[in-house]
Amino acid sequence: MEEFLNKIVVLDVDASYVYIGTLKSVSDKTLQLGDADVHDLRDSATTRERYILDTKLHGLRTNRSSVYVSRTQIVSFSLLNEILT
Repeated sequence: MEEFLNKIVVLDVDASYVYIGTLKSVSDKTLQLGDADVHDLRDSATTRERYILDTKLHGLRTNRSSVYVSRTQIVSFSLLNEILT
């Protein structure tokens, strides 16, 4: 995962959240994102995929300077610039 440091990543988790931000650090228990967008999908009618596509097209909507995400919750992750439109 170290090759992804300081790049914008999308973290899909096993909850109704999506995390998008700059990967700052990786530990055995957490991933730290800086300048992150933490979005609760229950707060809107937007799907996970639509939200991610909109972020790629219109830019990151930062609402946290830093957030730690438990690795046990992460289902997948990818670079934002590798999301297909």
